Amino acid sequence: MFEGLEVLDTIRLNFSSDSLKLLNITIAFIMFGVALELKVERFKHVFMFPKSTMLGVAAQFLVMPFLTFLLVLIINPTPGVALGMILVAACPGGNLSNFMTNHARGNTELSVSLTAIADISAVIMTPFNFAFWGGMYARFYSNASNMIIPVEIDLFEMMKTMIILLGMPLTIGMTFSRYFPLITKKILKPIKILSLIIFGSYVVIALGKNFNYFLEYIHLIFIIVLIHNALAFLTGYSLARLFKLKRQDVRTITIETGIQNSGLALVLIFNPNLFNGIGGMAFIAALWGIWHIISGLTVSSIWSYRLLLQK
Repeated sequence: MFEGLEVLDTIRLNFSSDSLKLLNITIAFIMFGVALELKVERFKHVFMFPKSTMLGVAAQFLVMPFLTFLLVLIINPTPGVALGMILVAACPGGNLSNFMTNHARGNTELSVSLTAIADISAVIMTPFNFAFWGGMYARFYSNASNMIIPVEIDLFEMMKTMIILLGMPLTIGMTFSRYFPLITKKILKPIKILSLIIFGSYVVIALGKNFNYFLEYIHLIFIIVLIHNALAFLTGYSLARLFKLKRQDVRTITIETGIQNSGLALVLIFNPNLFNGIGGMAFIAALWGIWHIISGLTVSSIWSYRLLLQK
């Protein structure tokens, strides 16, 4: 269906460990801002009524990988692009979903809980989903079989990442808001605005470093990433509506499913012992990482704006 994709596997994107470090710092700051509005009491409700949590996990690790596999069969891209799509779908939800859920006036406590559960589950579920659905894909396309590599995620590294990006900013932010409520009220709005600015700046920087490549080849995969990301949002939204969750939880699960940890996917893709930077996979993960920020901000801003109109 999509012609000319073969050239992508011959390209290497300008992506470094420094870029990931910058993204990690950005996420940590954003999470601190989100934590300023969190209350411990609200988390009790999340665990006392686990229906939304279970649906959120199912949407990410069961439904989305399966639907991605079906999408791959329908659009029939090259093996590199197909496996990039499967790997992104196998990754947990991104930490940026917490900020977007908060911006959309969703259930932020549910979002944070789903992110934590997803990060822990990814140690097992990401390698399993990639091996399983990638193996299913290889059965249909024999030339992809040599690209199905067992993915092993270091438990210590995953836990360390979760603590740095999620645990520490949340703990500091919630503690700060509890003991300094007056200061929190004063800085809350400026931090939200600054988070949006930092957020947008990272998109510009990430695009700028590979601008020539994206300008030349974006037309080959943009539609694929757009369809795949839209499928992710629709998966979360449809599942939540099907089980008649409340409005806040519908927004949360929609965003949690639509925002994937493409940074983790890129780390795996550029691992010389795994995929060694296969171009098709890298392009999918890199463009997804940029596009889901734009689409996620758009969806969350629309919901936030609608709520303002209703007041």
